[in-house]
Amino acid sequence: MTLSVPLPLLVGQGLPPFDAITPEQVEQAIPALLSELNESLSALEATLELRLGQSESLRWEEVMEPLHQLGERLRWSWGVVSHLNGVCNTPALREAHQQQQGAVVQFGNRAGQSRAIYRALKALQANPSQLDATQMRILGAELRDMQLRGVGLEGQEQQAFNAACERLAELATAFGNHVLDATNGWSLTLNSEDELAGLPASLRQLLAQAATDAGESGWRLGLDMPRVVPFLKFSERRDLREKVYRAQVGRAASGELDNNPLIAQTLELKLKQAQLLGYANWAEVSLASKMAGSVHEVEGLLEDLRAAAFPVAQQELAALAACASRHGAPEAAELKPWDVSYWAEVLRQESFELNSEALRPWFSLEQVLQGLFVLCQRLFDIQIVAADGEAPIWHSDVRYFRVLEACNGEPLAGFYLDPYSRPGSKRGGAWMDECLGRSRSASGEPVLPVAYLICNQSPPVGDTPSLMTFDEVETLFHEFGHGLQHMLTTVERPQAAGINNVEWDAVELPSQFMENWCYDRATLMGMARHWQSGELLPEAEYQKLLAARTFMAGGATLRQVHFALTDLRLHSQWTPESGESPDQLRRQIAATTTVLEPIAEDAFLCAFSHIFAGGYAAGYYSYKWAEVLSADAFSAFEEVGLEQEEEIVATGRRFRDTVLSLGGSRSPAEVFEAFRGRQPSSEALIRHSGLVAA
Repeated sequence: MTLSVPLPLLVGQGLPPFDAITPEQVEQAIPALLSELNESLSALEATLELRLGQSESLRWEEVMEPLHQLGERLRWSWGVVSHLNGVCNTPALREAHQQQQGAVVQFGNRAGQSRAIYRALKALQANPSQLDATQMRILGAELRDMQLRGVGLEGQEQQAFNAACERLAELATAFGNHVLDATNGWSLTLNSEDELAGLPASLRQLLAQAATDAGESGWRLGLDMPRVVPFLKFSERRDLREKVYRAQVGRAASGELDNNPLIAQTLELKLKQAQLLGYANWAEVSLASKMAGSVHEVEGLLEDLRAAAFPVAQQELAALAACASRHGAPEAAELKPWDVSYWAEVLRQESFELNSEALRPWFSLEQVLQGLFVLCQRLFDIQIVAADGEAPIWHSDVRYFRVLEACNGEPLAGFYLDPYSRPGSKRGGAWMDECLGRSRSASGEPVLPVAYLICNQSPPVGDTPSLMTFDEVETLFHEFGHGLQHMLTTVERPQAAGINNVEWDAVELPSQFMENWCYDRATLMGMARHWQSGELLPEAEYQKLLAARTFMAGGATLRQVHFALTDLRLHSQWTPESGESPDQLRRQIAATTTVLEPIAEDAFLCAFSHIFAGGYAAGYYSYKWAEVLSADAFSAFEEVGLEQEEEIVATGRRFRDTVLSLGGSRSPAEVFEAFRGRQPSSEALIRHSGLVAA
């Protein structure tokens, strides 16, 4: 089936016309596209079967280019639908997405299990003299991925595998929707000054704005991060902190939005798929395509970090209890989870005289963006210019920017920035995704990469611009690091350009690397200006930020270890026959990875979207694995001296020419060694984390 006049969703190239794409169009366009793609796939298979029977060898262009074109057409159209489902979620769009998802998965399974394509790839691999190193790496990854998608299965086993794929996609979508709805479905209206005790002016304004938007008076509290995080940090009302905390950790764990059954089904299906593929568990499947060689190797890294962080976290908890005791607080005798953020902020202010909320006026979004762009020009010789109005957008919050070569103005890439929290329609968290990848069009014209950069920071309130917490500044730098690897790639083959074909546990290297620059004097002092007076951040405040960098680092490290180990063991040890629920296994792990036992209502797994709706299953450890790489990469700049401009510029160019440029064309170990001159060391991470003494 071919449409005579393409729907906007079927254009398949260029920037998507977001405002022209409707749920009704999704229901019409995706079936038409899949019908056409299935026909094209059948034709390609027939051609390859014919060529495989001939004596002359296959050429790359005969196999990989048509395969890429098939995949790119689906990625473009379905990618727009998935993107809008995450940033402009509506009941109608959600329904349209769910209705088409099964057919999309079916096509992916068909292509991934094509024997003709698999044989063609093997034939290409058998003639290495015709291929360069990048092509060989792409081929190896494609063949491995086809094996993991079940190309070797037959009959009932393949049917069972494919049915599991479709059901897992449904479960992931439902899981994410439940979290979004549960987050959005809870609110608490505060009506008196007493209930606002301790809250900073910026949070009061945000809560007042939320109440006004809901047609209420007073102050409306919700579970989205810009409201719940500062409330738990600053509210003097312990009873309200407890109420909010219980609501947050209990999200999506009861009623129609209960994710517990979805978790068990997801784990059971992944285990079944792994066994069909000949693996003992899903963790082994996950690690087959990552830097880490085995579950044992990952457990070793996590145990090293746990052993270093646990005693530090215990000391930190004792310090919080002592702080509460000095203030005569009754909770000093037994701190609860809803007390930790509050007393940590009190102790931070006492220890460093650093009020994180008071720093907001120095970090308006516009100033932070300018500081980020100046840093990128300094390190990577690129210029970033606003291009609002030059690209279609999906919401009035969204901005568009162009990335140019600083020396000659040559266009390199573009990116969208969607910075603010919209609890009713936008999923929480922050992420980078691909809008367009570096490639060439059918006519041979270069296609420049374009990234989506999505955050959920505090929105403007009234005439006050978005004033960011320092955590939000770090998050923006983090996501921009992902964007840089996508946008500054020089790899010509799209299958390995940017973040494509980069092992999952190395893909966080550039993002975590960029976070380090938030503490660099030239960068921070260049962007930290008071939004009203233009006054620079006082030197004393900068020194406090540096001193407080590793404050509560033991607890923060332990928290990430808890998440990563829970994820790993759910996918390597849990089975339906184990006699325990996933939550019970998580609580066993908590005995050695938390210093405060989770409360009975803590249903953290029910909102663990990273592993049940976001692709990180048996891969959450990647954050810590890649942090070893990113900390060591930043230490290259520390070693030449952060004040030595010439050396910093040279090192930045080398980082661009290796980590940001080479993408997935070479293994992460090779890319890292090309930048650093040696294999990575964990010394810098331990030093940066403040765990050396432990």
